[in-house]
Amino acid sequence: MQTATRGRRGGGRPKLGKPNPIDVHVGARVRLRRTLLGMSQEKLGEAIGLTFQQVQKYERGANRIGASRLFDLSRVLDVPVSFFFDDIADPESGEASSAPSAMPEAGEPDPMAKRETLELVRAYYRITDPGVRKRIFELTKAVASAADAA
Repeated sequence: MQTATRGRRGGGRPKLGKPNPIDVHVGARVRLRRTLLGMSQEKLGEAIGLTFQQVQKYERGANRIGASRLFDLSRVLDVPVSFFFDDIADPESGEASSAPSAMPEAGEPDPMAKRETLELVRAYYRITDPGVRKRIFELTKAVASAADAA
């Protein structure tokens, strides 16, 4: 006799069509950090013993990331585990956990998800001289402040 649970192991969570918003957020943070490091899905998968297809599913939130896997990801991506939960909206208030000034306005695309931002960060970290890097950082802040004042 076959049952409706055939093919599922251990009774895990049922597939309801849409991924959990927290899984989607954590996956997006994995993708953000991986992309900032210039790492491919294939390289990340190799580092934690997965295929790039499994990494894709994690990044989309289609597969939930377990605690031990999240710990492995934090080591490979060189971030604390809490990084994956930064900027997550509180389900009760709907407000993000980070400072409001760091978040885009409603309806605006997240600047951290733009290719331009990722390329800028990668180029910045390719500057090997810490003094030069600091001066570039200060210059960028000064230009942004001048633009805000104008």
